[in-house]
Amino acid sequence: MQMLNKTDLTPTSFILNGVPGLEDIQVWISFPFCSMYVVAVVGNCGLLYLIWHEDALHKPMYYFLAMLSLTDLVMCSSSIPKALCIFWFHLKEISFEECLVQMFFIHTFTGMESGVLMLMALDRYVAICYPLRYSTILTNPVIAKSGLFTFLRGVLLIIPFTFLTKRLPYCRGNKIHHTYCDHMSVAKLSCGNIKANAIYGLTIALLIGGFDILCITVSYTMILRVVVNLSSADARQKAFSTCTAHICAIVLSYSPAFFSFFSHRFGGHSIPPSCHIIMANIYLLLPPTMNPIVYGMKTKQIRDCVIRILSGSKDSKSHSI
Repeated sequence: MQMLNKTDLTPTSFILNGVPGLEDIQVWISFPFCSMYVVAVVGNCGLLYLIWHEDALHKPMYYFLAMLSLTDLVMCSSSIPKALCIFWFHLKEISFEECLVQMFFIHTFTGMESGVLMLMALDRYVAICYPLRYSTILTNPVIAKSGLFTFLRGVLLIIPFTFLTKRLPYCRGNKIHHTYCDHMSVAKLSCGNIKANAIYGLTIALLIGGFDILCITVSYTMILRVVVNLSSADARQKAFSTCTAHICAIVLSYSPAFFSFFSHRFGGHSIPPSCHIIMANIYLLLPPTMNPIVYGMKTKQIRDCVIRILSGSKDSKSHSI
């Protein structure tokens, strides 16, 4: 294998080493990863089918949930199959172009995951604070445009990652101590100046995450103000229950993300590299695995539709809530 092109020091391929320090037990690590990935694929595909099949779920809240499921599928499928190939078959080599493509998809759809969670918070804000105008504010064109904007935001902000990475000269080998092509893990193999990569990466993480978290916080602050002023205890409980699943999804998405982000930058050498890599994979795998379970358990309409389909009800297509 020719590792470097002598004219411009561009690698023809990289070697993904998996989890550093745990090479001997990677096959055991693969089993929970594989199990979670199967649950994620089956659960999110099931949710997408259910939302498409059931007229009762043709509402803004479930359209946003469909966006979340589709985002989760792409996000975990961009990394986990390659990780399993490393663990099971020692297929560690990945071409430079494939590495850039994987990097683009992972970072784009993690950003889109955050954006969709923000849209879902705004959806709950409109539903609770402006219930009589809900259907006129969140029309199908508005939902489609907001979803497209979230996707394009991710694409346009992440595309520079690929160009910043591609321009670098690589002369520190081609072994990446990771299970996938993370932006900074690849950039650190360069013998050039990666300051622009580090600054841009931090800026985009703070820009996307900071903006979305701000919108989510403002939305739920306004929701809380409205809910606590409701006169009926049943009305307050019902309003809170409509937000429960989404709050769980936010916690599942942002908790491992924050841990991975801050421990990588401020944890120093106190946290083993293997812990960083495992948390980076959990960050991509836990939300897609748990979101269908949480929404299935916490959302009555979804539970009712699943029961009707499993019981073979004839009128499931025409049933409305």
